Amino acid sequence: MTQIIILASCVYLSMLVAAIYFSRANTRRVAGALAGGGAVALVGAGVEALAHARGWWRYTSDDTPIGPVGMYPAIVVVFAFLALIGWIVARRFGRRGTAVFLCALAVVGALRDYFIAVKLLGLIVFAPGALLAIIDGFLWAGLTALAITVMRVVSGPARIDRPESRLGDSV
Repeated sequence: MTQIIILASCVYLSMLVAAIYFSRANTRRVAGALAGGGAVALVGAGVEALAHARGWWRYTSDDTPIGPVGMYPAIVVVFAFLALIGWIVARRFGRRGTAVFLCALAVVGALRDYFIAVKLLGLIVFAPGALLAIIDGFLWAGLTALAITVMRVVSGPARIDRPESRLGDSV
């Protein structure tokens, strides 16, 4: 499990760096995205404890009420990345675009959990039933919305930012 967490962290960190670079996010926006990721990690621990207590899912590497502790820094990074993508979408397409982004993320996130984390890697065991897939999708969308909201509180709305120019670029 530790190797998978390290590999995932490297992949997610690379994605975050690419999103920062290509979106030209300023320092305040990056700090807001990381704060949003931190909020998701804190709330996510509570969600994990509730899911474990209800018997909805558990991690195969341990039987504690929360997931492996090493995954929470990776959660901060992945949800910071998702918050930045949500910022880009909001800046370009407004609230409708953000709603479509969150709906698509709900589907993709639930599919990722079931086909990669459960079937391919065997990291999670979900209780049977379609209701958990729906809950999982809502969690992906809701936690990403939380990260975007915290980023907005820290950094301001998407429309106030102009992308920072890189050396040699004209804006």
